[in-house]
Amino acid sequence: MSHYETGLKEECGVFGIYDLDGGDVSRSVYYGLEALQHRGQESCGIAVSDTEGPKGRVKSCKGIGLLSEVFRPGKIEELNGNIGVGHVRYSTSGSLNVNNAQPLVLNYIKGSLALAHNGNLVNALELREEMENSGAIFHTTIDSEVIAYCIARERVKSDKIEDAVKKACDQIRGAFAIVLMSPRKLIGARDPYGLRPLCIGKRDNAYIFASEDCALHSIGAEFIRDVRPGEIVTVGTDGELRSTFMDSVVDPAKQARCIFEYIYFARLDSKIDGVSVYDARIRGGAALARSFPVEADLVVGVPDSGLASAKGYSEESGIPFGMAFHKNSYVGRTFIKPSQDERESSVRIKLSVIESVVRGKRIVLVDDSIVRGTTIGNLIRTLKRFGATEVHVRISSPPFLHPCYFGVDVPSNKQLIASSHSVEEIRKMIGADSLGYMPIEELQNMVGKDLPICKACFNSDYPMEVPTHEIRDLLEGC
Repeated sequence: MSHYETGLKEECGVFGIYDLDGGDVSRSVYYGLEALQHRGQESCGIAVSDTEGPKGRVKSCKGIGLLSEVFRPGKIEELNGNIGVGHVRYSTSGSLNVNNAQPLVLNYIKGSLALAHNGNLVNALELREEMENSGAIFHTTIDSEVIAYCIARERVKSDKIEDAVKKACDQIRGAFAIVLMSPRKLIGARDPYGLRPLCIGKRDNAYIFASEDCALHSIGAEFIRDVRPGEIVTVGTDGELRSTFMDSVVDPAKQARCIFEYIYFARLDSKIDGVSVYDARIRGGAALARSFPVEADLVVGVPDSGLASAKGYSEESGIPFGMAFHKNSYVGRTFIKPSQDERESSVRIKLSVIESVVRGKRIVLVDDSIVRGTTIGNLIRTLKRFGATEVHVRISSPPFLHPCYFGVDVPSNKQLIASSHSVEEIRKMIGADSLGYMPIEELQNMVGKDLPICKACFNSDYPMEVPTHEIRDLLEGC
């Protein structure tokens, strides 16, 4: 599937920085978000403030498109301040609307706050209805606004912003990584299950929160540690990191990191909760080779997330690894094309086969998932058109069978090819000579036995109570 098939989308990326020496942070936010652009390409935004300036004065800019499209020359220079948060977004229910872009900036009786959120709440609708009945007016359709209002409401009754964040986090349920900027503090919070990633970094006298540590490296910051599940970390004017935990924190054995961070979402050079994404994908490819061996001449991966798994398959099987595709990075994003035919045409333009590599070869084609089957089928046909004699497909995740409620845009069951077809039926539909999916029992081995993972989209074993399908269709995260 990789980045080219409509259906499964990346999540969102959050970033925040507080320079205690008073240096301007807008460029650091921009470059940090640029490193997280793979997590969201529909909209983006940056909000900054000056901790020494007038309380509550927040400068922000957000819009539809990539960072390079929204932040034209000169725009960053208008956003000066020493504390800032940023966000890159993919919507999880298809609403492409500038009002839903983040960060969300609220001005209220206690000043201001700017919030960036990655994830989905499972009780967002019930909280929203309660707030609307008490007079709240919502300007977006995202559950991130519910979180922001929750915090603002609790702040009126609390002595400190971090106390308000804690009270709010104990009311919300679901997946969340939050970076929040108040007039004098930067706060990071992670859901009690650890579903969404969030880490802490430091550069000179500046502290940073980011979805992945690759964003820290992009601005020359040092990784300190991951925010722990259920933890709220505050950076104040004294430069100390202060930590507190939500009352809703769960037993470590019941925590559940999203396995798709390691299979697909996270960048290859990131490390999440101590596990290298690259190493996890290598192990996944090796598991595929052991589970589904085949006689072949070459192992290739679908760029980008299938490449490391393909290398792992190659190393375990002894079949040479090769690069069969050229990826054109300068083609427009496929999701904005108005028809399925045009989207598929854009996919073909983005990914072309290198004929001299595949002609006359039996190919093992490794990818991260199959959602509807359209893209992998097109790639198989193209490989054979350019001379591949056989194409054996290996998928580094089990078949998608169930919806996700925590921020992964898995389509409804009727759109999931595996929910209504057997593996053999799918093989015939996509035109593969053989097809093997990652055995679900091998997923834990990708990250190691000590890191609990969420596999609910494969086996419906959700880590918490989830809403009905009807309610899910109304939810929108990030």
